[in-house]
Formats: sequence, structure tokens, C-alpha cells
Amino acid sequence: MSQLFTPARTRGFLRATAAAVALSSVLLTAACGTSDDGDRDAKATAAAPAGFPVTIDNCGVKTTYDEPPSRVVTIHQHPAELMLALGLKDRMVGTAFPDSAVLPELRKDYEAIPELAKKEPSFEKILDAEPDFVYGGYGSAFSENEGRSRKAFADAGIDTYLNREYCGKGQVTMKDTYDEIRTIGKIFGVPERADKLVTELQGRVAKATAEVEGEHEVPVFVYDSGDKSAFTAGGKGLGTDLIRLAGGENVFADLDDVFGDVSWEQVVERRPEVIAIYDYAGAGSVEEKKKFLLSQPALADVPAIRNKRFVVLPLTATLVGIRSAYAVEDLARGLHPESFR
Repeated sequence: MSQLFTPARTRGFLRATAAAVALSSVLLTAACGTSDDGDRDAKATAAAPAGFPVTIDNCGVKTTYDEPPSRVVTIHQHPAELMLALGLKDRMVGTAFPDSAVLPELRKDYEAIPELAKKEPSFEKILDAEPDFVYGGYGSAFSENEGRSRKAFADAGIDTYLNREYCGKGQVTMKDTYDEIRTIGKIFGVPERADKLVTELQGRVAKATAEVEGEHEVPVFVYDSGDKSAFTAGGKGLGTDLIRLAGGENVFADLDDVFGDVSWEQVVERRPEVIAIYDYAGAGSVEEKKKFLLSQPALADVPAIRNKRFVVLPLTATLVGIRSAYAVEDLARGLHPESFR
């Protein structure tokens, strides 16, 4: 994300030694002959966990898992919360880049996991945690310019997974949230937990949408940040679908991106009735954002400004992760308060 008023956001020796030891072991085994190769292969197959191997195609990167990852680093908060909600705390060796206050029911477990950095950690810092799997929330998790490309991790023998919202395959919907949860459940060998979690979230969404069924669609402008221009949620991000499910319409659903900049003139022209403010660390407080919006003469006649109608959402709740179902309910209450009296 971006700052408020500013849009948009070796262990080589040890590894070499480990590789040499592994190679020596292979050569020694080969020297002992091949008479029992079949037995070893049979034992290895028998020892494979149920449901494995698993092959996953994630954003064009195909990975086969012979067993569930056991040492995971998450970059950004929503992957961490998803992991914790699936009961995978024991697999997590590091988190990074918290956006919002952690869900109360997950806070204790989250705080027990080492935080590697307030933003995206360096490649070397991640290697120090000795992960076998890195799960990124935004595309910046695997920034090539900062040495964290998925290829760099693969070359180090570490598998990676990127939240599907950043695969660039068109509009993201709540179905992607459910698919993400089930995919992570499959990778970690806990599909039953994933199915149970999806069912719970689907029920929460269904209850909220039922409350606003038949109501008029409220025009909504998402304000992330920005002063010279407005940084907002576009049509490809999950935010647009959350607004739709809550009985609203994203006035910038035609913006062909997950997030992007629009002019204040465009905001005025589209006359939103409600402004959804995304709240996250490092982008200014909600009160600062409200004060800025209310102080702009050009926005004075915008219905949402004139009537001071704001809905505040933690940024983490608007992304592909477990909180998106909560966001539908919060949005529905903000857009159609009369339906919840």
C-alpha cells in the first residue's frame, strides 16, 4: 500500500557445506550397490503422508510437495492469519509486515511467532529463519528488485506461494478466498480444517447478504490514501466483490487493477454515497483521513462527504484471507444500517 498522501506502496557457506554433505551421502549410497533400491523406494512411498504428493500451480509456478512444509515464513499479515486459523502455528517460524491489529482470537498465537521485520524482510533475513516455505500476501513479497524473487528462493531450495489476488488473472471474488483457504489446507495436509473454515465463512457471508437483499446498491468510494490524487480499490481486487455482497457498488469498479490512482474530479463526478476508509499501519490514522477528506472544498457536494458517511475497514479484512467474510458484514451494516436494527 502507500503512505497517507503519497500513493501506492550468508548463509552461503553453510548451504554449500550442507550440499557437499548431501552429495557425499549420495555417492556413498551409490557405491554400496543398487540391490536394495527397490526396497528403499517402496519404504519412501509407504512413508509419504496421506494425500501426498500434492502438485499446486500458483501464479504460473508449479510445485510438487512430497510432504507438508514444516518451517514457514509469512510475509504480510493476511497469510499469517490464514495459517493460524487453520491451526498451523507449529509450522510457522516467522512473520513480517503487520498491517492491522490481529484478530483477537489469533493474537496470542501470532505474538508467539518471531517477527522478522516491520516491512518486507530481506532475502538474507528470511534465510536466517531456515524456512522450507515462504507465503507472500502482496506481490511485493517476492520483489525481484529487492532480491526476493521466487526464483531466488527456489534456487535456495525454498518453496514459495503468492496470494492469488496478485496472480493477475482478472477480478477476484470471495470464491478466490475459499479456494485460497482450501489450497493452503491441501498443501499442509489439513483439508478437513480448510473445509470447515470455508463453511463457517460462507455462513457468515450468507447471513449478511440476506439482511440487505432487495436493497438499492449504494455507490461506494474506497479511500486508501493520497492527496494530489486518490489511491483507491479497483475492479480486479477483492474489495469490489465485498462491496457488491454488502449491497453496494464500487464507483471505480472499472479501474483495471487491484489498486490504482484516480483524480478527485472523477470522485466528484461519480458521487459516492459512502466512503470506505482502509485502515492500516503507516498510512495515517482514520481520523486524519476523515479530516483530510472533509476539508477539501472540491468534495463538499459529494453525498458521502455532505452526509459524513464513512465505513472503516482494516486493510487486512479487504484481502484474500479469513477476514473478508467479516468485512462483508461490516460493510453491509455501514451501507444499510436500517436492515440491522
